[in-house]
Amino acid sequence: MLRITSLTLARGAKRLIENANLTIFPGHKVGLVGPNGCGKSTLFALLRGKMHQDAGDIYLPEKWVIAHVAQETPQSHRTALDYAMDGDVELRSVEKELLDAETNHVAGEIIAELHVHYDHIGGYAAKSRAAALLSGLGFNAERQEQPVATFSGGWRMRLNLAQALMCRSDLLLLDEPTNHLDLDAVMWLEDWLESYTGTLLLITHDRDFLDNVVKIVVHLDNKKLNEYTGNYSAFERARAAQFALQSSAFAKQQKQIAHLHSFIDRFKAKATKAKQAQSRVKTLERMELIAAAHIDSPFEFSFREPDAKPRQLIHLKEADLGYENKTILEKVEWRLFYGDKIGLLGPNGAGKSTLVKSLAGTLALQSGGRYEGQGLKIGYFAQHQVEQLRTQESPLQHMKRLDPGTREQEFRNFLGGFDFRGQQADASIAPFSGGEKARLALALIVWQKPNLLLLDEPTNHLDIEMREAVAEALQDFDGTLVVVAHDRHLLKATTDQLWLVADGTVAEFDGDLDDYKQWAKEYVKKQQAQQRRGSQAKSVPVAAPVLEVAAKPKPETPPADRKDQKRQQAASRQSVANARKPLEQKLAKLETEMKTLTTERDNIVQWLATEDAYLEDNKPRLQEMLKRQGEVVTQLADVEWKWFEVQQKLEEGVT
Repeated sequence: MLRITSLTLARGAKRLIENANLTIFPGHKVGLVGPNGCGKSTLFALLRGKMHQDAGDIYLPEKWVIAHVAQETPQSHRTALDYAMDGDVELRSVEKELLDAETNHVAGEIIAELHVHYDHIGGYAAKSRAAALLSGLGFNAERQEQPVATFSGGWRMRLNLAQALMCRSDLLLLDEPTNHLDLDAVMWLEDWLESYTGTLLLITHDRDFLDNVVKIVVHLDNKKLNEYTGNYSAFERARAAQFALQSSAFAKQQKQIAHLHSFIDRFKAKATKAKQAQSRVKTLERMELIAAAHIDSPFEFSFREPDAKPRQLIHLKEADLGYENKTILEKVEWRLFYGDKIGLLGPNGAGKSTLVKSLAGTLALQSGGRYEGQGLKIGYFAQHQVEQLRTQESPLQHMKRLDPGTREQEFRNFLGGFDFRGQQADASIAPFSGGEKARLALALIVWQKPNLLLLDEPTNHLDIEMREAVAEALQDFDGTLVVVAHDRHLLKATTDQLWLVADGTVAEFDGDLDDYKQWAKEYVKKQQAQQRRGSQAKSVPVAAPVLEVAAKPKPETPPADRKDQKRQQAASRQSVANARKPLEQKLAKLETEMKTLTTERDNIVQWLATEDAYLEDNKPRLQEMLKRQGEVVTQLADVEWKWFEVQQKLEEGVT
């Protein structure tokens, strides 16, 4: 178990944790929550041995393997797949020992022991395990073979995450793992962590992710580690109950609850769409507890009333969207009306950000038309907005540059709602964290009174309190909202339409986020099946057309009579049977090969386990058997893959 007793931990002169105690048992999944700067990441550094406590003790079992996500990625020419496999340090160590042993012709029994150990730690399946991790994080087969140096910063963080997951760890430390992921990858990671058998410590500001992964919440508050049983929603309920007992907080809590009830009633009266409406109403009903748990939030702001409210804000007509010679979305026909609240869904790279940029007018159309309503005023948030802030200027200077005619005190009051108060409002933003800069970028957008908000991952780097403030403000926003986010709570709380961007098209999605999760899984399976078929077509260019001809149905012609119709149906069935027959024969042959190879492999392993195998007289045979073991394992893996391909064809059917 992990045991912390009487821990005191400081950063410089600032004490972050003082006389705190905590016990975490093996296999527990724990969420570590608390405001930015309270010491969560510092505690992780302590557990990794990167710093020392000022007082108290930390006990970790000596044999525990600890995995974490590296913050730096080397400029390596190794492939993404090899880089991910490097996360299994023991695997790489055994591979090196095997190579050295075989190169230096050491004793056969040592090599045999290394082979057995390699098999025991899953060495022969390591490549496929790494490929599955990368696929879940958004790397297709082609990208898995690209050098690490060719990837951008966000994709390198995904590679580092894959390395951490590849490690067969006893304790996994994840600090904001979803920041650089899209929604599909977040949902995949959620499922992976659910099946993880080690101990997990998780820092994230994604409440839905916390809810679905952790069973214990540790709140770092007032320099103590306070443990709550249950997921994040259970923690919020417990916090709400605590706050309700405080008379000074109760009045503010009741005011927020009344506001939320009013909003829910208005929404119920307008809701006509089944699943989206039900999902959002349930979320809003939960927000009584959420609001109560966050009544001490330092953030409080709202969107100002837009100057104009055109009925139709933007019309994309027969629009092709993309970059240079590459078209991402074709013939998009889309109208945005005042008051629409839309969440964009779709796999990574499908064109969600491309669509948002085209709506914003920052990306020119390849063809077609983009028509604006009179009085349109766009508020556009993307990551490059943060990069365009003037680092040497203060938040107050940014506001004055935006609107020189407004009184300074009005700016200060407004910035206070984003928790830029006192000296921080006057300080240069150069040392600000990513979350603080994102807050300022949002503040600048809110001030300009937009009637169309285009938000591309607006909650990256924002803590839970700020995310909650953004969600509440967007619920009261009167204009049109289009948002891309991996934060499902934000999507459920602020949108009532979901649109799907996939396969070059944009269309309304008939379902909620749970339905989308199922759709995404099926979509990945379909893409993988297409890749396998493409690979087969390249490797066997002659055989594929034969199956296609046998499978292709003949054009239907009106039957002269019932006998002709029956003859045609019989001929069609025979055609399918003829096409299936060679596949079934091949499958039977492969099954026989698998059985033979499996028996040979088991016999070799049994012999290697005997004492006779390591007698001096048996040394030549030992070397021969070790060599044959490697050959058999390789052949068996190849035959199993061929069997899978043939079985897949039979299951899909020859039509």
